[in-house]
Amino acid sequence: MSDVILPFVEDLMASPWIYFVLFAVAAVDGFFPLVPSETSVLTAGVFAASGETSLPLVILAAALGAFTGDQLSYGAGHLAGPRLYERAERRSRRRAALDRARAALATRGGVIIVVARYIPGARTAVSVSAGAVGYPWRRFAAFGALAAAMWGTYSALVGYVGGAAFEDDPLRGLLLGFGLALTVTAAVELARRVVRRRRAAVTATGGRAPHGPAQPRAVQQPCR
Repeated sequence: MSDVILPFVEDLMASPWIYFVLFAVAAVDGFFPLVPSETSVLTAGVFAASGETSLPLVILAAALGAFTGDQLSYGAGHLAGPRLYERAERRSRRRAALDRARAALATRGGVIIVVARYIPGARTAVSVSAGAVGYPWRRFAAFGALAAAMWGTYSALVGYVGGAAFEDDPLRGLLLGFGLALTVTAAVELARRVVRRRRAAVTATGGRAPHGPAQPRAVQQPCR
């Protein structure tokens, strides 16, 4: 099976059109998250270790594509925002969800936009929500550019590390790269869940860290 697939992949990576393909895949993934953009960039990074592709161009194409896709999702949310709020007036749950999204972006929008790029599906939801709730476009574009650059660099370098470790065996390099990417994704998801649980615990205890019930202070008896 690999004898059939690898020659095709190698021919694709050797083509100058590979950078346009990476740009297009990353852009489409911004509003249609079923497209495997990470896999494409990681694979190109693996072949960059053997000189089949240019690592800087792989990073540039991936980052520009990701940034473009995020802007398209933001624009779609911005256009649909008024209609969503109009419909939400009749449904308190939907209106509450939009209000929570607006409050979260207003307080920690930069962190959410950057972190969401590493969570499958979250990047699209955050971009559309930012546009729908009226998050300032200049801020979104600035944080989106940072997130896209970091994501493109990370995805390509993970593949490059795998390709450098198994320069004579691209398939093993791909497997190593995928393993590293899955490990990082799992770590990000674990950290996100831990932070969410801690915030929920603090909220449940009225703003206090859940270290147990507060101990009453000793009452001093007046001296006689």
